[in-house]
Amino acid sequence: NDGTPGRVYRGVDMLNLGGPPAWETPLIVQVSRWDTLKDPLGVLAGFARLMASAPELHADLVLAGPNVRAVADDPDGARVFDQVASAFRALPHHVRRHVHLANIPTADVEENAAIVNALQRHATIVVQKSLREGFGLTVTEAMWKGRPIVASRVGGIVDQIEDGVDGLLVRDPRDLDSFAAALRSLLQDPERARSLGAHAAIRARDHFLGLRHLLDYGTLLERIDGRE
Repeated sequence: NDGTPGRVYRGVDMLNLGGPPAWETPLIVQVSRWDTLKDPLGVLAGFARLMASAPELHADLVLAGPNVRAVADDPDGARVFDQVASAFRALPHHVRRHVHLANIPTADVEENAAIVNALQRHATIVVQKSLREGFGLTVTEAMWKGRPIVASRVGGIVDQIEDGVDGLLVRDPRDLDSFAAALRSLLQDPERARSLGAHAAIRARDHFLGLRHLLDYGTLLERIDGRE
């Protein structure tokens, strides 16, 4: 923020089988708190169903959240992450080797943002499979970066994404088959995925950036002042 070069010094604590995915491997990414309402267990189970139905797609899943050993104000985070880690270890070997659990360092806000930005920009699909959600900040971040999104039709996400235009909404967030089918449809149709991402960036620009809200406030003040 002060114009000096940023650096990423801290590593991400990873739980995975083997090394990182190859650069060209399609990545399905969810970035969120380790919270039951973000449904990381559901994302994991849905990805397993995707792998069972379409193993030829060779996609990897990255579930990323703040480092649970470093966040003092989220006592449930460590418990939820441990549940996800247990579910990860219970997966069949051929699925587990395509899953990566990432605890992102939070000591430096800008460093954390750089890592999240890299994940989102490299993602083939960004997921937000929340059971409940207000305004999904990670949804808008992904939209602004032109990423196709698969999200739950809940809360504020419904106002952010127009289904089939700038993302795909899963009607029932607990319907793992529908979630897996939405992922599969985008992995099998890269052109549609690119189109959704392009429309998402336009929608984010037109509706969700701070500048647009500033202009709206200016218009409101002009009306109150009687100049319009």
